Amino acid sequence: TEPEPAAEEPAEPQVQAELRSLAEAYERSFPIGAAIEPFQTQGPTAELLKRHVNYLVAENAMKPASLQPVEGQFRFEPADRIVAFARDNGMALRFHTLVWHNQSPDWFFLDEEGKSMVEETDEAKRQANKKLVLERLETHVRTIVERYKDDIVSWDVVNEVIEPADPNGMRASPWYQVTGTDYIATAFRAAREAGGLDIRLYINDYNTNEPIKRDRMVELVKTLLADGVPIDGVGHQTHINYRWPSVDSILESMRKFAELGLDNEITELDMSIYEYQDRSDLGLPIPDDRLEAQARRYGELFRALREHEELLSGVVFWGIADNHTWLNGFPVERTDAPMPFDRQLQAKPAYWSILEAAGE
Repeated sequence: TEPEPAAEEPAEPQVQAELRSLAEAYERSFPIGAAIEPFQTQGPTAELLKRHVNYLVAENAMKPASLQPVEGQFRFEPADRIVAFARDNGMALRFHTLVWHNQSPDWFFLDEEGKSMVEETDEAKRQANKKLVLERLETHVRTIVERYKDDIVSWDVVNEVIEPADPNGMRASPWYQVTGTDYIATAFRAAREAGGLDIRLYINDYNTNEPIKRDRMVELVKTLLADGVPIDGVGHQTHINYRWPSVDSILESMRKFAELGLDNEITELDMSIYEYQDRSDLGLPIPDDRLEAQARRYGELFRALREHEELLSGVVFWGIADNHTWLNGFPVERTDAPMPFDRQLQAKPAYWSILEAAGE
């Protein structure tokens, strides 16, 4: 018998060289950005990014557990790869994130005897623990900001600190349980002192369009500003879907913070093809009517952002193509398609709507 023919390797995706660059289309309004992992600094995705964006953010490589997994042992190489890629290709950079309740290593919240600070009941020890965790935080912030301040202008200092369902509307993270809101002020002040006046410091969160969460965030920011905490802007993650929320609610939230003299950035934009409570899986290929509905929403959003460009200074996608998105695993494992480019890095209807919304 003759041997079976060898299976052909799947063709590597090819970037469409003839497409208009999204970054160029919006260069008079705001930069267009994308989240990136270090491995994406090479190969077809790197070529797609170089063509369509002029602004990058690390998806995971700059989070606390990535940069300082063990106290005093910083691991910069993956983050440095992204910094070098941005520099080599003339792209600006955002930093995400100095402080978060997720992907923060446990050592931050263990006392000198290795016990949990959160569970401590002795008041004197609690005060000592608070002092220790704030010292650790300041060291973390200063070390990182001093390393990257010449390469990164826009910084997510704290991420997701508001949770309306928790006491006082503040997320009951170990940071908050040990220090109250002092960790927020400490992080911003350390970042400013280490980075100087030329870097921009942001508080970043999701669902900022929801009035209860937005108003609690406004209240927090007002209090911090009154105390002299150096906040320059608000990052609006903008993880949305093809039917929610209204574009007006996104703009209204930006106006609230602009009235405080703050900048706004859309920092983690993606648009799921599923509604919030939907746990189904459309599989592949994605139905055309769903892709068209997504495209209409993307067009509506970008038209509004361009028309109100004075409210914001950047739009960053949380990825660039459907072959790499956290939404394929959240809230359940399934096929999602939230990006302007598909799994083969080809332009989707969403891309064309975004391009048309640029008004060119």
